[in-house]
Amino acid sequence: MSGGLAGQVAERARACPQVEELSSGPFGTIATYLPGESVPGVAVRDDEIEIHVIARYGPPLPEVGTAVREAVGDLAGDRRVNVTIDDVRTHAPAAKPAKKPAKKKERRSS
Repeated sequence: MSGGLAGQVAERARACPQVEELSSGPFGTIATYLPGESVPGVAVRDDEIEIHVIARYGPPLPEVGTAVREAVGDLAGDRRVNVTIDDVRTHAPAAKPAKKPAKKKERRSS
């Protein structure tokens, strides 16, 4: 298993216009683990490459899977490429709203 390969697969999958980002799966277990680092969203095995993505809303989901498979196909060699869509994002994550300044209390003179 090569960390370089996992990184290249992740880069190509993220470059697909239908992909919002990679996902580590529902339990955070989809990753290639290397000494001191990991590549989340990509698991490279002897016989397969597993890629988990969060898709952008719009294109049919089978097309998203096909686009990712085609993007990494030449890197896979004889390995099967499995693409799982963990979620669909309809828009960019919302930014936290800015805090409103506190109102000043009026002083009453007696």
